[in-house]
Amino acid sequence: MKKVYLDNAATTQIREEVVIKMADVMKETYGNPSSIHSFGRSAKTLIEQARKTVAKHLNVSPSEIIFTSGGTEADNLVLNSAVRDLGIKRIITSRIEHHAVLYTIEQLEKEYGITVEYLKLDNCGKADLEHLEQLLTSSEEKTLVSLMHVNNEIGNLLDISRVGRLCKANKALFHSDTVQSVGHFKLDLAEVPIDFTAVSAHKFHGPKGVGFAFIRKNSGLQPLIFGGEQERGYRAGTESVHNIVGLEEALKLSYEHLDEEREYISSLKSHFMEQLQKEIPGVKFNGACSDPENSTYTLLNVCLPVSQEKAMLLLFQLDLKGIACSKGSACQSGSEEGSHVLNAFLHEEDLKKPSLRFSFSRYNTKEDLDYVVEVLKEFIEK
Repeated sequence: MKKVYLDNAATTQIREEVVIKMADVMKETYGNPSSIHSFGRSAKTLIEQARKTVAKHLNVSPSEIIFTSGGTEADNLVLNSAVRDLGIKRIITSRIEHHAVLYTIEQLEKEYGITVEYLKLDNCGKADLEHLEQLLTSSEEKTLVSLMHVNNEIGNLLDISRVGRLCKANKALFHSDTVQSVGHFKLDLAEVPIDFTAVSAHKFHGPKGVGFAFIRKNSGLQPLIFGGEQERGYRAGTESVHNIVGLEEALKLSYEHLDEEREYISSLKSHFMEQLQKEIPGVKFNGACSDPENSTYTLLNVCLPVSQEKAMLLLFQLDLKGIACSKGSACQSGSEEGSHVLNAFLHEEDLKKPSLRFSFSRYNTKEDLDYVVEVLKEFIEK
């Protein structure tokens, strides 16, 4: 049976070069990086080299990169400490953020009584930045804005430079979940006024269980995990050296091949859209994902003209045919409530139809996509 993996927004296949590099570290550099002997120093050197590599790609200081277990931990570190330690009284966000942000903010609202404001969204799920400006100028409460760069379900791109400037002009802090953008877009954090970001290696062909937070120098943020002085005191616990080196190698290769891979993956997405429109009358694309100027080239969220009864079997049938995609974020795969992202802006009629997220990588081909269209067409016409 043909196998087609189109769930790269959930996780990506690790590059072979990354696996080789990680295996070498696990075999040869097994010292504890906090130990002062040569074994420990060798491990520590690898971590600090990785920190420098990451910092160089984002044009920031190595001291501003803090390795974590992934994007969720990085989001939690920033949001919790901002309220607990920096005196943030109000958070402005949107209802289509990742649950690592939304659930954390809900908990902070219960625990600390902060004010939470949600931005208006248009019928494509695009955040209303004029509304953001109004909110920023309407109160003198100490405020943090948390808006993701690339939406993980519909692919919408946020104008983070504009948001950053608005925040800076109104003395608000700006946190952006960049899990779906780092490794796929160039991000110069010396130019874009962001205070905090969250990144996860497994979204750009690196290992799972490792990521990092960018924390702007002198931010005043305090640790979430206590017990040691690792990661400049921000995160206690022995560092996962092989994972950090894997992250470094994956990020380095992603940016080395960025232009050619972006062109290739963009052509896959365009081809897929064309074939879907040609073979499946009534198909729709959710959010701004069909607009190359306002969405990522890595995913497409597709609304299919299928009845509710038939929709229940769709993902199951695709899986039987060897096709991997999703109906939303992998973190919510067990939920029966549907996508909170689509619920935030789609019309009720379209919410009744099945919507699937197809996300692409360098390992996909046009033949893969033609096969998916063929299977979908056959399912719909039955």
